[in-house]
Amino acid sequence: MNPLVRAIAVAAPLPSLGDNTGDLDRLKKALAPRLDGAMPVVPYKRLSKVAGRFRAAGFAGAAIINDMAGPPVLVDFLPQPPKVLAGMALDLGTTHLEATLLDLGAGAVLARADLENGQIRFGADILTRIHHAAKDEGLAELHAAIIDSVNQLATELAGRAGLAAVSEIRALSVSGNTSMVHFFLKLNPSHLCREPYIPMVNAPDPCLAGELKLAIHPAAVVWLLPSVGSYFGGDLISGVLASGLDQQPETCMLIDVGTNAEVIVGNREWLIACAGAAGPALEGGVARMGMRAGPGAIEHVRIDPATGKIGYETIGKGKPKGLCGSGLIDLVAELYLTRRIDIRGKFRPQAAGERLIAGSEGCRFVVVEGKDAADGRPVALGQVDLDALMRSKAAMYAILTTLTNQVGVAFEDLHRIYVAGAFGRHISPRHAIVLGMLPDLPLATYEPVGNSSLAGAQRVLLERQARERSLALAGKITYIELNVNQEFMLRFSGSRFIPHTDHALFPSVPFFDGE
Repeated sequence: MNPLVRAIAVAAPLPSLGDNTGDLDRLKKALAPRLDGAMPVVPYKRLSKVAGRFRAAGFAGAAIINDMAGPPVLVDFLPQPPKVLAGMALDLGTTHLEATLLDLGAGAVLARADLENGQIRFGADILTRIHHAAKDEGLAELHAAIIDSVNQLATELAGRAGLAAVSEIRALSVSGNTSMVHFFLKLNPSHLCREPYIPMVNAPDPCLAGELKLAIHPAAVVWLLPSVGSYFGGDLISGVLASGLDQQPETCMLIDVGTNAEVIVGNREWLIACAGAAGPALEGGVARMGMRAGPGAIEHVRIDPATGKIGYETIGKGKPKGLCGSGLIDLVAELYLTRRIDIRGKFRPQAAGERLIAGSEGCRFVVVEGKDAADGRPVALGQVDLDALMRSKAAMYAILTTLTNQVGVAFEDLHRIYVAGAFGRHISPRHAIVLGMLPDLPLATYEPVGNSSLAGAQRVLLERQARERSLALAGKITYIELNVNQEFMLRFSGSRFIPHTDHALFPSVPFFDGE
């Protein structure tokens, strides 16, 4: 491994009347052989501290070296190597942040944690936040909120790992969508949502944590995965790293569904990507009883076609609190298969039976009665939630078909489809196929890869090769902008039925005549 930061044991000859080499120059000279002959550089703000600590330690100890772009950067000196050199990998999500703390020497995970993104109070979706950023002090508020969230997460990780202080975290790798990276760096995001949708920067250079007022060590290197376009961020570059898509001889696909659906298809020779808004209904952002995939979330649903009895599984096996994306997909697919909804995603009152109740905001289908739920409230699916899911599933399939059509690849030609995120970790591909969200392929084609954004951030934290690979990927991927793609809009319209207006595309899914 060549981690983002290293502690290198070093001892230098003591100064004398015959050797008037400056303290810092003496340290650099002693380090060069351990750095393949490279002479490290020292940031001005760290110069006095590094030189002073080197002398105070008797000219021997451990040099802390950041592996940034260009020459190695010498940022600190300790009397002896630290027992644990800790680095933090961060998935900078729109709704949630998830992170791990790693021992950079051993590569082992020391702690895991997650929390809600503090920016949510300014808007649940990215577009609302971009509009807020245009207000007086709006960008500053969004930046402060995300930095505060990262600091809370870092502090929690440090505590769980038994570190003496959060400042013992010496490196941070960040994987996030293009908008979130702009907020994190306090960059104006206004052009991300305006044609031609150009970010201020695709590949930000590494910086030091102190420059961003992060609570980790001020000299900790902050390394951000590069983006490709306004809707194709470092989180998908991370996904490519984690899945190995760019090293596959066969053509494969990666799907990552969060607030947006991001898709990339290709192999070791070529990669083409696109993204679109297909995710909110699938991650608890739209459904009234929707929630993220966490404890108490219903992740799987079955309806007995003979009795109508509903069976479900919750994450953590506790009482249900709501439906996560995979549970929502299962439920709606089962409602269709048992003919409780029609091909338009509308409830069929007679078939739905007594579980369908009317209210001031329309009808709702009760999945779990209040007496069996965690908070005493029924877990129910409303028609408005169904409509949102139908739009999301249509957008999802339209994205997939538009992309494969652009590159002349049939779904049947795909060797593997990697499904990332909590969506991929819990989803039942069969139910997604029934809805017409994923193509009708053998189930073995689909492979869940978990939180690939976080996995990629961990890789770049530990491996120089992964960092170099991510930068190369950013220049290798061709991005298709769906905001101006008429083919996408036509395919979207055809996908707004279960499973599709063209039944031949889904031969394994039953179609009910007259609906």
